[in-house]
Amino acid sequence: MRSFDVIVVGSGIAGLSFALAIARAGRRVAIITKKTRAESNTNYAQGGIAAVTSQTDDFNLHVQDTLTAGDGLCDEAVVREIVQQGPARIDELRQIGVDFTNMDDGRVSLHREGGHSKRRILHVKDLTGAAIEAALLDAVARNENIEVLEHHFAIDLITRTKLSRLGHTGDAGAGEILGLYVLDVHTGKVSAFECPVVMLATGGVGQVYQYTTNPDIATGDGIAMAYRAGAEVRNMEFIQFHPTALYTTTNDRFLISEAVRGEGAILRNSRKEAFMAKYDERKDLAPRDIVARAIDSEMKRLGAAHVWLDITHRPKEELLKLFPSIYEGCQKQGIDMATDLIPVVPACHYLCGGVVTNLSAETDIPGLLACGEVACTGLHGANRLASNSLLEACVLAHNGADTALSYLQKYALEPVGIPPWTDGNVRDPDERVVLSHNWDELRRAMWDYVGIVRTTKRLQRARTRVANLSSEIHEYYWNFKVEPRLLELRNLIQCAELIIGCALQREESRGLHYTRDFLSKHPDAHDSAMRRR
Repeated sequence: MRSFDVIVVGSGIAGLSFALAIARAGRRVAIITKKTRAESNTNYAQGGIAAVTSQTDDFNLHVQDTLTAGDGLCDEAVVREIVQQGPARIDELRQIGVDFTNMDDGRVSLHREGGHSKRRILHVKDLTGAAIEAALLDAVARNENIEVLEHHFAIDLITRTKLSRLGHTGDAGAGEILGLYVLDVHTGKVSAFECPVVMLATGGVGQVYQYTTNPDIATGDGIAMAYRAGAEVRNMEFIQFHPTALYTTTNDRFLISEAVRGEGAILRNSRKEAFMAKYDERKDLAPRDIVARAIDSEMKRLGAAHVWLDITHRPKEELLKLFPSIYEGCQKQGIDMATDLIPVVPACHYLCGGVVTNLSAETDIPGLLACGEVACTGLHGANRLASNSLLEACVLAHNGADTALSYLQKYALEPVGIPPWTDGNVRDPDERVVLSHNWDELRRAMWDYVGIVRTTKRLQRARTRVANLSSEIHEYYWNFKVEPRLLELRNLIQCAELIIGCALQREESRGLHYTRDFLSKHPDAHDSAMRRR
């Protein structure tokens, strides 16, 4: 039995920032990550972090841009608070060593992306996420109050309510969160970890779709765990498909940052015609949902496998300076951005819904916090404004640390008698082909039926197919020893059910949810919600 004051699940910007704040207050923190500590969605974030730092910009403009992108579902008070905290959180990142890119005259370099009325995206060339991740990991390594447990997979939350249903009374003075069951991936052993506070910072659900810009780790683990524990999950239907992922003949989708369009790139169809003016007056700088649907429409209209992104009018030396990693990634595919058009297609990129939290990162389960893409705060609404995600993660990690420290004064760590994990008579998996087959079937069904353009019939078909997969994996889970691939698939299927359930609730087209059966918006803007009964 391991015991900590706080356990963080996930090692991206949200989890690391939160862990540092807790550890600096003298509390013992464990960071649990199922791969290596640097493997996170943050590490793949190219564009940057949106914040008001220019004299030509102001908070109201950033707030309005966010509300416009969110298509009527943002919580304006949440938006305003997060935007106003932006400059302070940027200063904190600088203090831990993030060196944002400057222009030749020494002023900070600011990108502009779709949906933004001003240049306000701070960046480290086109590797912003990796730079932030490296700085945070360096700070974590120097803090003796933090223990990073790599190759450890959080299976499920242990709550007082759950144990009482099983006949375990425990300490009556304990809070609701008691800890986690965690799999050591290398040894195959499952142990109970005790703690009164858990921060979920596990990222999104990208791997539920056949094509995604997300890394392999994005399997919705935190959302599935929170839902199984009884937390409310909201707005899961709002899946952001990044308009411009590099088209390849494999399933891999290398992200071409929106900042490329911010620097003047033009989308062209298979006939090499610029087409965005037909879909939105902002043309190539329209919000992502509009651009993704426009690309989808042009591909289907012309029977094309992709469209083109054209930035050949910019000099090579400028492109190498602005987008070194993207330039290199394209070159590996035989494409020179300075002279060649880039083949691009949409791919699943970001989840705007998730576990419901307030501005203090609190869920409706006392002691359970959530931060980053796993959480739904009300900032993004029906569509995330580009580069607001890293901003939200910084702000909620900061606020969540204050919440956790206050909570720990009320519920100190006390042994509660968590029952050990028991495998019973389960055996080692001998039919792993079931996992690979079901994994592929799930991702294809979600791409085909719950993609950029939806219909009620498609959603119902997806629900039937996912229900069958859920039944098979439920049986598999209880009859074989747990392993990472099984746990990930179990979580992905849970998230797929939540996405479909929320989508069927929304009988309108709003933001990222576009259905041919309900083309207009409902006059009463509302959130979709799911809670385990």
